[in-house]
Amino acid sequence: MYDDYATRIMSYAPEISGFYPLRPVQVWIIDTHFNKANSTMMNIAVLLKISSEIDMTRLARAAEEFFNAHDIFRVRFVFHEQTSDLCQRFDGEIAPVTVEKISDEEFEEQKKFLMKPYKLIDNPLYRFRLFETPTAKYVYLDFYHAIMDGMSVAILFHREMYLRYKGKKNSHQPLKYADYVLNELKVSPEELETGNEYWRNILADFDAKKHLPPTDIKSEIKWKSNQVSSPIKNITAKYFSDSTGKDNPEIFFFAAAMLTITKFTGAKNSIMSYVHNGRTTPQEMRLTGIMIDQIPVRWDFSPNERVKNFLDGLEEKFSEGLQHRRSLGTVYREGLEDECATFIFQKNFYTSFDFGDAQLEAVDIPENEFSAAENTLDIEVNQETDGSFYVRLDYDASRYSEGKMKKFAETFDEIILQMQDEERLVSDILKNFLSPSNESIR
Repeated sequence: MYDDYATRIMSYAPEISGFYPLRPVQVWIIDTHFNKANSTMMNIAVLLKISSEIDMTRLARAAEEFFNAHDIFRVRFVFHEQTSDLCQRFDGEIAPVTVEKISDEEFEEQKKFLMKPYKLIDNPLYRFRLFETPTAKYVYLDFYHAIMDGMSVAILFHREMYLRYKGKKNSHQPLKYADYVLNELKVSPEELETGNEYWRNILADFDAKKHLPPTDIKSEIKWKSNQVSSPIKNITAKYFSDSTGKDNPEIFFFAAAMLTITKFTGAKNSIMSYVHNGRTTPQEMRLTGIMIDQIPVRWDFSPNERVKNFLDGLEEKFSEGLQHRRSLGTVYREGLEDECATFIFQKNFYTSFDFGDAQLEAVDIPENEFSAAENTLDIEVNQETDGSFYVRLDYDASRYSEGKMKKFAETFDEIILQMQDEERLVSDILKNFLSPSNESIR
């Protein structure tokens, strides 16, 4: 079992009572959201401009079919009748999908208020809206992060939604998220405790002053959201596709992120988290819901370590972490990684989505009064279809200035260039590290 909480809920037989425990990552997301309970910091939202050739009525019907087929869209967070614990039920109603025909001017005004906070208790936790103006068509998706992750959003359009739009049958019966919740609980107490100790050792001496870039501002407005995006000029996907045994992009860029933070702090070790998509089997790849985990990694730098050894070692760390994934509830419950910098690697996620032969183009959603930073620092590397990469830094602007984050992105790109010599000493890359009393990289 996860813990006493899950044991209590399971004792009331979820299949009969309808009350299912929240998974640890769901609990952590909700708890984190309490920092800004009335914000949209945990909204997974995207606005897409779609091809004029797409039939909006057919798309609306396809969406309704999709939502009705997957129990995650029926989920409601409720308090258990006997224990008063926050649980989830999978018996909510699916609302009809309609096409909203409005003027271009009205749509521009609507854009400002599309993303709103969710009322978490006994309410739907997703929004899906279709807009048709005299000049364009749009679809707006918004999911509460505790029920959905980015990969599920991609699956939503890239696979099943398109099949339903074309009137084709899905060859696989959709898996139930409720069943996944119960199956995940089948783990021995011994395995859980081994994992618990592993994570506590990884994060034992985490210190924001040593493992995050030094803050350069202090604002009264906490968790202020901002982002900086920058193309990565010093590498393309060709580096990883060459048949020379190069490491995969995720590990390579994660290593670069670790070195960049360490270059700013001068620490002798690095502690960061990376987002794993949580899907390790073909069946899980077809499951729509919140599957991701935020997995901590610790690295202690040694004086004569070469880049190749660093990358190989991180690959082993990634593998170790996945072996103890079932025990991450301890990390989430005890807040062990709450301030860790987080790394995410994604492919062509923010710019466009495939919908058959049509491209759905992402449109910026304006910040509004509900916007707030989810984490202290998220480092997202995105690979474009042309093989280029860019880094997006989502950060707490009550701690960091935009100038500081632009400097971080520049340093990250420079370190990427230096890492391409795998025989280079890591200490050479870090030798001009930032002194804690200094304010700029030398």
